[in-house]
Formats: sequence, structure tokens, C-alpha cells
Amino acid sequence: MSIAERVDAITAIADPYRGEVLPVPKSVKIELTARCNFACSYCARSMILRDQRDMDRSLFERVLKEMRGAGVEEIGLFYLGESFLLPWLDEAVRFAKREAGYPYVFLTTNGSLCAPEKLRGVFEAGLDSLKFSVNYADEEQFKDIARVKGALFQAMIGNIRSARAVRDEVEKETGHRCGLYASYIAYDGDQGRRMLEVMDQIKDAVDEYYALPLYNQADLVGKAEQEQGWKPVAGNRGRLAALREPLPCWAVFTEGHVTWDGKLSACCFDHDGRFHMGDLTRESFMDAWNSRAYQDLRKAHLAKDVTGTPCEKCVAYV
Repeated sequence: MSIAERVDAITAIADPYRGEVLPVPKSVKIELTARCNFACSYCARSMILRDQRDMDRSLFERVLKEMRGAGVEEIGLFYLGESFLLPWLDEAVRFAKREAGYPYVFLTTNGSLCAPEKLRGVFEAGLDSLKFSVNYADEEQFKDIARVKGALFQAMIGNIRSARAVRDEVEKETGHRCGLYASYIAYDGDQGRRMLEVMDQIKDAVDEYYALPLYNQADLVGKAEQEQGWKPVAGNRGRLAALREPLPCWAVFTEGHVTWDGKLSACCFDHDGRFHMGDLTRESFMDAWNSRAYQDLRKAHLAKDVTGTPCEKCVAYV
């Protein structure tokens, strides 16, 4: 299955998931760390609206085993932070694959910290998919948007270009192959064209790449982008080539999101905690997944009226 097909399978709400009380989600993302070494203007993480720390390892291992026992098949070892900041990332991948038994373990990174030796560590541990999030057309735009030193742009491109050789070496040694992918944000038409030039620099290093729209991050960002002539889209509508309707939002129905401190969130962009639906330090995953708060939110989404819910501002101008 291609990465685009996997993304589209999650963003499409199949009939069994069009309800208030749902079966276990196929996919969950878990926040190994909420920290990031970038401060991107389009990402509300840099606003620091909730604590940003690393997940306790014992909590990670307990929750991973519980979710796998409930039937979760795909685990993303990231959420709103940069997981390559975590010293034990390769061990987390190994635990997910070998101890918890997940068939598919995936990861998204900004690419700036995954030097070849770190890539080798996660590939050898059994990572199934690594996607690079590349959202800058050149070094000057990178400094303006990511708000860090320009040297990290070259590090990012260099690491991505190194990834395929490392992946292929590990595959030859172990027989395990990790898929390599890239995505980019098409802020507007011109940016989409410019990003294709960047993709040309790395296309031989990845198996597939695709475009995303500029999200409004649950209505936490957008003003600065709009001043530049960019128009963020409401909600999380998936890939640019296969946009979903904002309501009902697939993230409320088909994928779980666990924060570093064990909260189960209903949103891909829960930067401020307003989307917390349960607490996995005090209740089971399935109890949180079908909590009363979650059921009420799903009911509103199915009715396509999220007035008075945490999602109201996100889709206010749909």
C-alpha cells in the first residue's frame, strides 16, 4: 500500500466509524515528546499553550501494550513534537515492534536531527515508515518560517538525501525495509511550484511524496499567513489531492492521539488541551476512546453542527 493510500484510508470515515460509540481505531499517534527544535510560524506548538515534555517511558510501554491488546494496528511515534529529540527513540521503535507487536510503526520528522547514525538506529529497530515534513522552498524562507538558524535547512536536506543509502544498507543486512516518504505544505499556488523544485532535490531519496494544504491548527494560527496572501483551510482535510469535508472531521472518528502526559485527544492539533477526551493514567484506552465527552463531540460532528464544542472555532469560517 502506498503512503497516499494509507493516509486516505485514515481520512475516510468508513461506515463502522460513523457513530458515537466506536470500535478501536486502526491508527494511533503517541507523543513521545512535545518538544521541537523548530518554531514554525504555521504551527501553534511554538506558542507553548500546554506543557511540553517527554513521555514517561513506563507510561509509554503500558499504553502501547494496552492499545495493541485492544486491536490498534498502526502506531505513530510522534504527535506535535520532534521525536528525534528523544534519546531512546530507537528503543521506542524496537519496543513497539518486538514487545508490543504492532504490524506498522510510523514516524514523521522535520529531518534536521536524523543524521545517518540515528536513521540506522530506527531502521534496525524495525521502523516501517519514515516521512520527512519539508515545508520550505529555500534557506531564506526556512529562516523566516521555522525561525531557527539557516544551517539546519542544509542539515535537513542532507539527512534526507542520506536516508535511502542507509535504509538500503539496513535492508540488505536485516531484510527489513522502511518506507521513505516526504510531504510538503502548498501555502499557495506559487509555493506549490517552488516546493516541487525542492522535491526534485530529494526525490531520489524517497519512495513517494505528496502535498498538504495549509491548516489553521484548530484556529490557533492564520493571521500572519493570511497577511501574506495564504489561506489556511479549516479542520484537517487530509492530502491536497484528496481533500475531505471539514465536517465530520475524520480525526474525531478514525485515529487516536495520545499526549506525552497520557491524555487522549480528539484533534491532530491539540496545542492547548481543549480537545482532551480522557486520561490514560486513570482509565483504559477504550473507556477514554468512548468517553461521554467523545460521544458528545462525535454526535455534533455527525450533525455537522459543532457550535459550543471545542471544534467550533476551527471550522467557524467553513
